[in-house]
Amino acid sequence: MAQLIKLQDYISRYEWDTYRYPTQYIRQKKDQWERFYSEWRNPSLQEESEEKEQAEAGEEKEKNSLFQKWRQRFIKSPVIVEELTPDEEVVKRQKPLLKLPATEEELKQVFLDRLLEIQMKWASSTVSQVSVVDSSYFKDPLLRFLLQRLPDTYLVMYRPIFEVKQAAVETDIILITPIGVEILSFVELETDEVIMAGDERTWTITAQKNEVPNRIINPLLSLKRSEKWIKRFLKEERIDIPIKKTVISRTNRILYATSPYQTEIIDHLTFPEWFKEKRSVHLPLKKRQLNVAESLLRNSLSYSFPRPEWEEE
Repeated sequence: MAQLIKLQDYISRYEWDTYRYPTQYIRQKKDQWERFYSEWRNPSLQEESEEKEQAEAGEEKEKNSLFQKWRQRFIKSPVIVEELTPDEEVVKRQKPLLKLPATEEELKQVFLDRLLEIQMKWASSTVSQVSVVDSSYFKDPLLRFLLQRLPDTYLVMYRPIFEVKQAAVETDIILITPIGVEILSFVELETDEVIMAGDERTWTITAQKNEVPNRIINPLLSLKRSEKWIKRFLKEERIDIPIKKTVISRTNRILYATSPYQTEIIDHLTFPEWFKEKRSVHLPLKKRQLNVAESLLRNSLSYSFPRPEWEEE
């Protein structure tokens, strides 16, 4: 599951400590999954753990069957430990499951959904500050798709807003991978029309008989602007890394006479192979990758307010 290091102009835990949280996330995910999976496969492991805790605390509790004790813990109060600072550990209680996962695939999806909640929290708060997130992002299918299907070492900036000459500039989706930066623009229609790409300011959408063709803004314009600002920020800090621009449609064909300069066009026929290639990257986090993330986060806007408990103090 990829890491959401920036969501629009919400404050991010990653901008608070860019070098710590990516590695912490990968470590926590691995540890939590192993525990999650082990307890699902072997409920008696939880029984042994609880008995040990009871013995150490000198507590005597009524014992249920192994399955009932595990089921009660799994459904009513499953937890994921979330570290905020080196000195503070917060236990995040999750929503109850309506039913036990029957297969390993179902278990993985439950686990990914819980990680998504953690990622949304990390992308909208720090230990002392919090941003109010638009509820639509929690149901955004594209955001969920990217985070849950890409590798752990992909850092995602979801339409971040940069500060450029004292103005707010929204950009496209940015993937910071171990091998480079990729700027993505998704063009997806609810119907199956063909998109005719060109060099003009707008692209044409094929129409049915006797209908006037619709047009959409050429996504290359936004991609070029995003690339311009990213290159500027990285150049100022002497960071050299490959940058690619990609237009994607998972639902439509995109036809063009000549391929746009330094831009890849991926339509619904070529998307499966493109996405398979992205998912096949198994490289570790790179220092240069984290340098890029830190630079872009430093130049992005963040709006937040103190957590209520901090205001009281």
